[in-house]
Amino acid sequence: MLTPILKKNDRQANLLIWIVSCVVFVAVAFLTNFKPLKDLNLGFNVHILALVNAVINGTVSVLLVWALIAVKNKKFELHKNIMLLAISLSSLFLVSYIGHHLLSGETKYGGAHDGKFYFYLFILITHIALATIILPFILYTAYRSLTGEYEKHKKLAKYTWPLWLYVSVTGVLVYWLISPYYMPQL
Repeated sequence: MLTPILKKNDRQANLLIWIVSCVVFVAVAFLTNFKPLKDLNLGFNVHILALVNAVINGTVSVLLVWALIAVKNKKFELHKNIMLLAISLSSLFLVSYIGHHLLSGETKYGGAHDGKFYFYLFILITHIALATIILPFILYTAYRSLTGEYEKHKKLAKYTWPLWLYVSVTGVLVYWLISPYYMPQL
């Protein structure tokens, strides 16, 4: 196994994880109803950030699968590095996502209310619900690993990993399904 990177301090970790999770949740919830910069002209179409978000989500999906393969092959250092990269990219995603929502108006699905619409709605609702709750699980799972608590890490990862993968894959699907309704603006 790997040498722990962090000194175990559950009280401090709990506080930090919940503060970060709550701040992100409040920021994203706030942006759902408030678009303070949507009329700002930056000289480029801000929906390009939605494409950036989809690329980041797709990359995170690939990294999560690669990390699983690495850990199954007992390549723990590689697994750790891939997961730290996935967390870093997910942090970059959050910044880009907030930027996109600060700068853009709402984009509604413009297709007919057919099977594709209901598929989109199902994917969107499950994506939003799981994206809302996954952050503290990701942070706790990482914390358990970085403090050398590998059995606790493994137990959490059994639930965190597939949920995180679902959120990242459905993030790409949501983009793919909604993008035709703002692509003409690009």
